[in-house]
Amino acid sequence: MLPLIFLTSAAINNNLGPDPAVRLARETGEWSMRLLLLTLAMSPLKQLTRSSQWLQYRRILGLLTFFYACAHLAIYCLFILALEWNQLRVEILERPYITVGFFAWLILLPLALTSTRSWQRRLGRRWSRLHQWVYLSTFLSLMHLIWQIRSDISEALVYTFLFLLLMSFRREKLFSSFTYFRRRGD
Repeated sequence: MLPLIFLTSAAINNNLGPDPAVRLARETGEWSMRLLLLTLAMSPLKQLTRSSQWLQYRRILGLLTFFYACAHLAIYCLFILALEWNQLRVEILERPYITVGFFAWLILLPLALTSTRSWQRRLGRRWSRLHQWVYLSTFLSLMHLIWQIRSDISEALVYTFLFLLLMSFRREKLFSSFTYFRRRGD
């Protein structure tokens, strides 16, 4: 929660720069991306260290990711669009980077809602399949970030590299998911 505390302090002290709304939206979006990648890093850390202690942080990191994604969307709607809901609809339909960002958020929504143990028991094996959608959400989040960059893409490239690195640990799991969906479609 430290990034939120620092952002709140900067806002109170009027230290967000010439366009505070854009800075708040950018910062919350970047923290959402960082936390999403950190969440995905828990399983590879378990594999590398042979310790399952990392998995105890995955749920809270995922929920923090969703929190910052919600803050990002709320700041965009409140401060940039001034709660003009019709304008939000136009933005989602006409700007590809907004479209993919919104779909990334929509994917995170059921993941956050079903993150409890009771939902895990209720959904059984389907819970794991549902939560594999986090990979698509991460990909869409990266597209959202890359499409809106005007000049320096270095940070987006670092995030993309980290995502690809983390996905390399999941090759077999992803391929088994793909064949599962392909078999179901036959």
